[in-house]
Amino acid sequence: MNFWERITGSDLARDWRAFEARAAALPEDYRQAWEQIEAHLWQHGDFTGRNLTPIVDGVLGLLETTASDGQSAAEALGDDIPGFCAAVIGEDGAEDYRDKWRKQLNRTVARRLSRLGG
Repeated sequence: MNFWERITGSDLARDWRAFEARAAALPEDYRQAWEQIEAHLWQHGDFTGRNLTPIVDGVLGLLETTASDGQSAAEALGDDIPGFCAAVIGEDGAEDYRDKWRKQLNRTVARRLSRLGG
């Protein structure tokens, strides 16, 4: 990816169009599950969503594989889509805004406390 693509986000737009095309090719129950998954994953995205690109690619790969094996979306993902998303995000280590802000606040407080104490 070149500098211009990164600044304008055209690389992300291209990636997300490809993801949406892959999702559109899935069976109906998988498309419904994908909409729920996508909504839950965005909560963990950074400002641009770049951290979600490899996660989304992996989840779509799982959905494509299980669909080609003839499993239903409920068999592949279970009944708890938010739990599935939490597990996927937890494994890949993506953080949501609250986690990032909490770390930033903790660093700021620790730095100021160290100035007072020493």
